[in-house]
Amino acid sequence: MTHPSDPGLSVILSERRRLTNLAYRLLGSLADAEDVVQEACARWYAMSPAQREAVDSPGAWLTTVASRICLDLLGSARARRERYVGEWIPEPLPDRTEWTGGRPGAGTVDPADRVTLDESVNMALLVVLDAMTPAERVAFVLHDVFRYPFPEVAEIVGRTPAACRQLAASARRRVRTARPDAIPAARRAGVVRAFKQAWEARDIDALIGLLAPDATATGDGGGLVTAALHPVEGAEQVARFFAERPAAAPGMTLVERTVNGQPGLVAQRDGVTVSVMAFEVTGDRIARIWAVLNPEKLHPWAAG
Repeated sequence: MTHPSDPGLSVILSERRRLTNLAYRLLGSLADAEDVVQEACARWYAMSPAQREAVDSPGAWLTTVASRICLDLLGSARARRERYVGEWIPEPLPDRTEWTGGRPGAGTVDPADRVTLDESVNMALLVVLDAMTPAERVAFVLHDVFRYPFPEVAEIVGRTPAACRQLAASARRRVRTARPDAIPAARRAGVVRAFKQAWEARDIDALIGLLAPDATATGDGGGLVTAALHPVEGAEQVARFFAERPAAAPGMTLVERTVNGQPGLVAQRDGVTVSVMAFEVTGDRIARIWAVLNPEKLHPWAAG
């Protein structure tokens, strides 16, 4: 859909990245985020030229429309999740390059150019956001992440500014528990690398030593591939779970990659990505592992 004579076209195009960033944080899915942005732009062009000219700020208009679409999608997500097979994990995002410092540009993938990877997209935070009510999530992301004032948030959410302030405060309390410890990236990478090596060696003792006593591992196969239907809990249980699934199977390789801005692992079979793993590292141990195996969530990794 092109409208070269539309003076607002350049503004619309320039807003796409910001809108995609917003929608991904609201929905936890790049595919859904892109659909939302497409729908918001379609609604813009569904208006008459006179209606578009009457809009003071196309960017603000698009943000309002996109946020409301996300709010509606979040409202219906619970019913969709009830039909989802097993655990649901947000769609993981790649970074431009491998964090091992290997081939420059080796991990270049288009989605990294569309979504800015920072602490607001680390997997631990996205999982917490997913447990919030739709209004909480929208209020928090718009205000705390994108710095929208509460009167504007209120217009989008359909609540009073005071109510939105309370929603954001409630969400903020939940988020505090998901903030990653202030651990240097190199140290996080070292812990994940040690886990990779212990897994490849099927060294249960080494794996247990790298896991927090109450560590959990959650898999998301979406019913399309085999994955544990419920989280595996406890260091020994998680260690045995991975040791029983050889990382060095024929045709299988483990690659160190950035996953949602944090050190992670990607499992590839004959060069095709079959699993993306995100980690929460606390101190020198792994507290949480999220493994996305659902192929529908791995499209951004196809080029990596």
